[in-house]
Amino acid sequence: MRIGVVGAGAWGTALAQIAAGSGGETLIWALEPEVVDSINTSRQNALFLKGLRLAPAIRATGDLADLAGCDAFLVVTPAQHLRAVAGRLPAAGKPLILCAKGIEEGTGLLMHEVARAVQPASPIAVLSGPTFAHEVAAGLPTAVTLAAADKALGEALIARIARPHFRPYYSDDVAGAEVGGAVKNVLAIACGVVEGRGLGLNARAALISRGFAEMTRFGLAKGARAETLAGLAGLGDLVLTCSSTSSRNFSLGKGLGEGARAADLLADRRTVAEGAFTAPVLKRAAAALEVDMPIVNAVCALLQEEASVDEVVGQLLSRPLRSEGV
Repeated sequence: MRIGVVGAGAWGTALAQIAAGSGGETLIWALEPEVVDSINTSRQNALFLKGLRLAPAIRATGDLADLAGCDAFLVVTPAQHLRAVAGRLPAAGKPLILCAKGIEEGTGLLMHEVARAVQPASPIAVLSGPTFAHEVAAGLPTAVTLAAADKALGEALIARIARPHFRPYYSDDVAGAEVGGAVKNVLAIACGVVEGRGLGLNARAALISRGFAEMTRFGLAKGARAETLAGLAGLGDLVLTCSSTSSRNFSLGKGLGEGARAADLLADRRTVAEGAFTAPVLKRAAAALEVDMPIVNAVCALLQEEASVDEVVGQLLSRPLRSEGV
């Protein structure tokens, strides 16, 4: 199975390295000409994943049409660009493995719903879980969820990308895998705020726990299963991204907690903090489903500069006392 990787940021490059681990040719598409040149001439992605020596089987292109000979695609473009890029992909009914985590800003659709709209003949799978690109690329142990409605397809894809240090687990809960990945980005911003404001580890642990309750409420309302949200694509990813500045979303929140303006932090980023786009969409979707998500609402207020950190913390702490399971 010849794999095409669509998107050559840090995560796309790390996944190309995984796909090339079997020795089969792996073609990666990059938007930036300098990335194509760097990969093909010096065997590294100097812009997004500096210091990693890429496998000889990886070749880069700047033309999506060159991917026509691939048998399946790891689609690693940012969530808000998935529709435009996937719509131009020469997929011809071939499997798309979606690796972006988010909700489309204009429509409120999950990534598999966007992909189905622009590539209706292609089977869809979702790859999600606790993954920092530099650790995957370095060969450190990693486990992920690969979700697909078609079990035979899911198992075939797992067999192609599994490595001794990269272990995919199959699930048929596509919605659950996507909800976990999207919501955790917003919660990671909140945990970054806690770090930046110096509110302590107790507060971070409480926020992760109550954030997971919000994720579960929303996921169940979207048709996800609780066990998926308690697994790698939900709780596992939440714990990772709420605990390290290697997370772009956590770093964004940390800057907010330290007093920086959201507009300045977002304007200064080469890479994308997906949670900043997901938060307002998630707030609207939760309201439509009558799902209570106070932490998500607080993050939206900070990103839109409607309230200060101290104000949103005060609002969260002054909410009515209630049973933990609610």
